[in-house]
Amino acid sequence: MKIIVCIKQVPDTKGGVQFNPDGTLNRGAMLAIMNPDDKAGLEAALRLKDQYGAEVTVITMGLPKAKEVLVEAMAMGADKAILVTDRVLGGADTWATSTTLAGAIRNLEYDLIIAGRQAIDGDTAQVGPQISEHLNIPVISYTQKLEIEGDYVVAQRQYEDRYHVVKAKMPCLITALAELNEPRYMTPGGIFDAHEAEVIVYGRDKLIDVDDADLGLKGSPTKIAKASDKVRKGAGEQVNLDPEASVGYILEKLKEKHVI
Repeated sequence: MKIIVCIKQVPDTKGGVQFNPDGTLNRGAMLAIMNPDDKAGLEAALRLKDQYGAEVTVITMGLPKAKEVLVEAMAMGADKAILVTDRVLGGADTWATSTTLAGAIRNLEYDLIIAGRQAIDGDTAQVGPQISEHLNIPVISYTQKLEIEGDYVVAQRQYEDRYHVVKAKMPCLITALAELNEPRYMTPGGIFDAHEAEVIVYGRDKLIDVDDADLGLKGSPTKIAKASDKVRKGAGEQVNLDPEASVGYILEKLKEKHVI
């Protein structure tokens, strides 16, 4: 089994957020981490590797600095790593990003592609499903549990108050929730081997069946009107009830939100 895991280096907001004049994130100036949902997806792939002897390839699009998360992924147990980087790819929205990653993935053999549900810097949950559309393969999003049955993937797909069990024939793509598992730590030996391993670099010339008009900031239909690291929150709903009535009120609200 060959598994591709799409991972992303995202800003660590604990270190502050900085923007470019065009409203895009100044990623080169910020502290960075591996996106949490992507790390859960990587752990899912590594568990399949442990169980079935799968080959795991991690791929990311970003600045040369994004090599850091690829090395981290190999230190955790991934077999190969690909960095897709080129000046023409800068400023990409979800459409341009998914187009780029799909173009890179067309160079590879795969049975299963795993992506995180969404990235904490954008929260769109669009890139994974868009990749599946570009590659014309099935997708199961919001995966909270994953199993393999022969040539099929069986996944629990999360909803607010329930889950669906969905089955898809490989090759297919799933998007993973952070709740899917608890990612493993890097090992000392894995860290040493990862720093010795080669990170394969793809440029624009390695993207298959991709039009220049769909790449980077110029190929992004999403336009940023304004960007800020401060979000104003409303006052919310305020009530003044006695203790007994407060309990009933809270219970009703929890039921409305399908928490209970």
